[in-house]
Amino acid sequence: MQQSGAAGGRGRALFPLLGVLFFQDAHVRGYVGEKIKLRCTFKSTSHVSDKLTIDWTYRPPSSSRTESIFHYQSFQYPTTAGTFRDRISWAGDVYKGDASISISNPTLKDNGTFSCAVKNPPDVHHNIPLTELTVTERGFGTMLSSVALLSILVFIPSAVVVVLLLLRMGRKATGLKKRSKSGYKKSSIEVSDDTDQEEKDECMARLCVRCAECLDSDYEETY
Repeated sequence: MQQSGAAGGRGRALFPLLGVLFFQDAHVRGYVGEKIKLRCTFKSTSHVSDKLTIDWTYRPPSSSRTESIFHYQSFQYPTTAGTFRDRISWAGDVYKGDASISISNPTLKDNGTFSCAVKNPPDVHHNIPLTELTVTERGFGTMLSSVALLSILVFIPSAVVVVLLLLRMGRKATGLKKRSKSGYKKSSIEVSDDTDQEEKDECMARLCVRCAECLDSDYEETY
């Protein structure tokens, strides 16, 4: 079993059964409100028939009580009662050896142990693999990392443009001072070049302002 998306399972194990092989992850991590996929795959020495059954159960932490949350035999039968009512959906394909399910809108109360049992007569099993699910809130650290990445992608290029603009303006100012001290008089061509350069500098300045506005806008959307 494993989770899709942002979060995933850890410690994949192979469980040999009598005629059936189970593949699963021992641990799955998810986040509150974000759909979690628990994957259970199997291999059977017999062809898949309408006698094949799949049963998912759940056991809360520090409890010996188990709860049936999903049953499959030709059709899907998710639980209609209990903690997982209307939140379990079929995500597998028995003809591809996939017995996976998904949990919608997970909460902290969903933490616990899940098991997937597949029977494909005449193949039987004697050991049911288990998966520990841990659901947590997305913390400040996750949001902070997103803001840091945004800063790298937007702020740093803007800062480079500003530095280059300041260096260009500094060199231009130094050149004007030297020319004014020596009584130098610009030609009509140089005046035209200076006008073009001023327009370029103005465009660079507008670009910097626009980048800063984009950064502020994206920062506000993040929070």
